[in-house]
Amino acid sequence: MAIPDGTDGVRATVRLMHDLIDQGKKSVRIRQLAVEITRGLKQKDWVAEISAIHSFVRDRIRYVRDIHGVETLHTAERILDNAAGDCDDKTILFCALAESLGYHTRIVAIGFRKGSFSHVYPEVLINEHWITAETTEPVKFGWKPKNIVNSIILEN
Repeated sequence: MAIPDGTDGVRATVRLMHDLIDQGKKSVRIRQLAVEITRGLKQKDWVAEISAIHSFVRDRIRYVRDIHGVETLHTAERILDNAAGDCDDKTILFCALAESLGYHTRIVAIGFRKGSFSHVYPEVLINEHWITAETTEPVKFGWKPKNIVNSIILEN
């Protein structure tokens, strides 16, 4: 499938990510992993559940860049098999895990220069607030990149 350049390409890529998240959240393997990650937490502690999923994706999935010049997207299960992926892969896995437990997520594509997009991260809705779940940096749940110039948000 050919993906256009520019903003249209970013939107097309995010739509493909959404499809992979939708597929992943329905996977028995993904649901079982989400339940295992959150095992032992206090019931209905939504922040603790999402924090645990955030930590898992941040710490257990190694950040690796795409093939030079090729945008690659993987299923949540393939990301687990590889134990690696870039920002879009980590976003796919985080969202699939969270949505398998009933959370509402969205994808945020951002750029730090006018007219460009260079990063994506997930956000999750908890108690009517969207909270950032940046998983490519050693940061706490809720941290958000600074100096964002452009953004596109697509809810799952």
